[in-house]
Amino acid sequence: MTKLFTFIYREKTLKKINDKIKLLGINAHENAITFMNIRILSSILLFFVILYLIDFGYILAPIIVYFYYTLLPKLYFDRKIKKRSKELDYDAMYFFEILALSLESGKNLITALKLASDSIDSALSLEVREVIREVNLGKSLDEALTDLKGRIPSDSVNNIILNIRESNLFGNSIIDTLYNQIDYIREKLVLEQRAYIAKLPIKISVISVIFFIPLLLLLILGPVILNYFS
Repeated sequence: MTKLFTFIYREKTLKKINDKIKLLGINAHENAITFMNIRILSSILLFFVILYLIDFGYILAPIIVYFYYTLLPKLYFDRKIKKRSKELDYDAMYFFEILALSLESGKNLITALKLASDSIDSALSLEVREVIREVNLGKSLDEALTDLKGRIPSDSVNNIILNIRESNLFGNSIIDTLYNQIDYIREKLVLEQRAYIAKLPIKISVISVIFFIPLLLLLILGPVILNYFS
């Protein structure tokens, strides 16, 4: 299946899909070729289903299939990437705080990263363990951290990774920067929660209008209607 229709896919398209898959982390099971094969086969199937079931399907089918084919990567990957970004932001508060404490105690960067990743069981720790594994296999820490950025969808976490790289290259202290970034991420998460809470009354109002008010009217007017027809 992975080689089916491979010859018609552009390298640029496959690269975009692969970049999205990388952002899902090292445990992502998706494959770009498999996704593209499913995408094109499901589009063909959808085309004939619409053509067969709907009047004027010969007009609607190309339009619907075009939007389906175009938007499918965004609909499938972006939701997962956004969820993972929030998860990594939450993990970062605890991970980088342990990293800062380890550096303050006099440990070098590699040892501090290993200690922090072993101390917390999280998605971010799993990615850092991969960095340590790559370094042990002979890759430089800067290269491993660069690859790590390609697997992280969170801008906040990537800013910290960039600062760690600069600290590793130039030997400057990163402890104060880590604490500042931790405070920034914590404040960002608090603001996001406040924004979510602020939207709740609107969502509740919409649900009330759609479900509860018609039910309430039915309960109030039901006896009147029954008496009228009886």
